[in-house]
Amino acid sequence: MTTQTTEQATEQAAEQAAGQTTEEQPEEPAVTTQTTSPPSRGLLRHRDFRLLWLGETTNRVGINITTVAMPLVAVVTLNASTFSVSVLAAVPWLPWLLIGLPAGAWVDRVRRRPVMMACNLASLALLASVPVAAWLGVLTMAQLLVVALLNGLAAVFFGISYKVFVPSIVAREDLQEANAKLQGSESVAQIAGLGGGGLLAQAFGAVSGLLVNAGTFLFSALCLLGIRGTEPQPERPAERTPLRQDIREGLQYTVRDPYLRVLTAYGTVTNLLLTAYQAILPVFLIRELDLPESATGWLLASSSVGGILGAVVAKRLTARWGTARGMLVATLTTAPFALLIPMGGKGPLLVALAVGSALLALGVVLANVIQGAFRQRYCPPHLLGRITSCISVANFGAIPFGSLLGGALGTALGLRPTLWLLTAGLAVTPLLLLIGPLRGRRDLPAVPAGAPGGS
Repeated sequence: MTTQTTEQATEQAAEQAAGQTTEEQPEEPAVTTQTTSPPSRGLLRHRDFRLLWLGETTNRVGINITTVAMPLVAVVTLNASTFSVSVLAAVPWLPWLLIGLPAGAWVDRVRRRPVMMACNLASLALLASVPVAAWLGVLTMAQLLVVALLNGLAAVFFGISYKVFVPSIVAREDLQEANAKLQGSESVAQIAGLGGGGLLAQAFGAVSGLLVNAGTFLFSALCLLGIRGTEPQPERPAERTPLRQDIREGLQYTVRDPYLRVLTAYGTVTNLLLTAYQAILPVFLIRELDLPESATGWLLASSSVGGILGAVVAKRLTARWGTARGMLVATLTTAPFALLIPMGGKGPLLVALAVGSALLALGVVLANVIQGAFRQRYCPPHLLGRITSCISVANFGAIPFGSLLGGALGTALGLRPTLWLLTAGLAVTPLLLLIGPLRGRRDLPAVPAGAPGGS
């Protein structure tokens, strides 16, 4: 959630798609690196996970800096129109809709660490090209749009690959802790990236700040290079199936599974409404509450404090309530606080907006942590990339539509009425989780029904 999402959550008695038999569920490949990290020692002592964690966090910082820096370059350097800037903001998400599904099927066929390193180096080169073009006096809006599109393409492959790569270096019993740390650092990265993007632009100029941003992707690639564990080669079937068939298999599995289906629906609707209200919130803060631009940026980033808290308390919450019940408790109790957001006003009333945003983020990140670990344990390893991409396409594909929805409603109804409408939707969205089998369980299943140990 991205926010944004949940897995998004979505970082996710179950009969699997196409009625797969026990024989069709392959054993999870043995990974030597997992034996070096007993749960009692904690993941902070797991060298490979520390490097992955640091590399992914730095990658997220870079992505969030880009979110701020690219529009600033367009406005300050190229004097771009409002419409052009909005297109620039939407373009990085288009690759999820265009190639998200085949990307997941392809990731299932290859080792993921080289893919992530290549994505980081591609982002480095793309972002560095902007200041070079500006210094040569040839920078255009067309180049910014191409850079944003290709950078979004790299983000698709990196995002899918790292989610599939985590189970390769972390033992199954440590997956929830791993996802909690990754989700928590993502919230920290959002604060650092959004705030740091503005500071870099102020200190070095919008264009030069983007060059500093490019360095975060180099650092991320070096962290991945330092991982010592050998990633297992994906299982190679006797006869390679067409990519289209692989995509269809992932879609069928996701849609037919009762757990994955409801978690994907929850994450997609949540992302749609989250993005819609976030698209108009800066305008609301500046035009109706008369906040300065600097305060607006930090206020938007402050909602990530709730995300950090959600990652910290996830383990305690699931220990007490269980993973399924804990997710329901977390989302049902925090989502209604979204209604504090449109209550925000000048002076002390601004606290209502900040608290509502933080508590909403808390519930979303808790759901992300639980769902991320659930999918990595629950899904057959040979399908994990495809399932991850199906869910990500639904969740992230909702983001550009959410931005358009927020803008259209804000124009037609006004800013505050639109915030009331959208946050009311967010307040009841967790009720979608009650449609599926989660409401009758304490814990989410570790394996699908019909597989060894399934229920």
